[in-house]
Amino acid sequence: MTLQEAKYLALKIMESGEVPLLVGHFGVGKTDLVREIAEETNRKLVILVLSQMEPGDLIGLPSRENNKTVFLAPDWWPDEENYIIFLDEINRSHRSIRNAIMQLLIDKRIHNHVLPKNTWLVASMNPPDEDYDQVDLITDPAFLSRFFILEISPTVDEWLQWANKMNLPNEIKNFIMKNPEFLHPGSTVSLKANIRPSPRSWYKLGNVLKNLSEEDKKNFGYQLASGILGSEAAKIFSESAFYDIPNARDIILNGLIPNEMEIHEINSIIIRIVDFFSTIDDEEAKKLINEIDKISQNLLKLSKAVPKDSFFSLVRLLSELSNEKGYKGELCDKIIEKISFID
Repeated sequence: MTLQEAKYLALKIMESGEVPLLVGHFGVGKTDLVREIAEETNRKLVILVLSQMEPGDLIGLPSRENNKTVFLAPDWWPDEENYIIFLDEINRSHRSIRNAIMQLLIDKRIHNHVLPKNTWLVASMNPPDEDYDQVDLITDPAFLSRFFILEISPTVDEWLQWANKMNLPNEIKNFIMKNPEFLHPGSTVSLKANIRPSPRSWYKLGNVLKNLSEEDKKNFGYQLASGILGSEAAKIFSESAFYDIPNARDIILNGLIPNEMEIHEINSIIIRIVDFFSTIDDEEAKKLINEIDKISQNLLKLSKAVPKDSFFSLVRLLSELSNEKGYKGELCDKIIEKISFID
């Protein structure tokens, strides 16, 4: 996603009491993004570069009080509301402070120190293809499930704006402007982690969706959901929740085909119909043979509403299935025959 998309979603996520994890290559503007949010929301910002911190820097030092060991608050600990705590380079943090990070994420506290009300947390990391060593927390499902993962790939224009703010030489900016392929060649950002839905992730997603308008749900719903559910579950969920896409049976039997569709809606419809014909059993196929004229007419109607190559992919599948024995093969063979001769 772009920097502006990440900025908007990060704000909504933090407003909902959840924690965004910004994943992007060095120099894309993750820190500046957080600074802008802090300035625009009138919050003080604390940046913790975890890769450079010792355990005592994060959790505070032990002391004795009334014959008991207590931990002093670390010097970065906020003493009032309306702070943003930025956990930078979280994937490079020392193993010994991960439990403290988890406690901060889960309970908004470290030992006996509780974060002031309305304190926001945000984290960042570089993707796994960077040159430095990666530690195993970036693939730990229990750890990742605490975040909404936002994978950032800024546009060239966004990077040039950032370069202007950083006062980079004109030679560099002009070169990237003329040769944008050298900005981050072959570097699609991916956490390379197997994110899956869980009861916790659905709860967290619900918290954030409550703060989005209906339009924003359509514009950002998939990106938001994929960062906490994984791309597969997010795709199915967003299509069901944010778009009125009919199922395969409604299309082939009732002719419910939207008049105007975006490319992702077209792809979803074709995939649903492909899955439908691929998975029906012989008993259902036998019943559908009695509806062959209706099915064929509706598929021809669909062919006029989607690109030719998309429809041909469906025809190729039906042709392959027509070679199967039983009623499924017979059904698909009759469909191919009908749609081949009806104008």
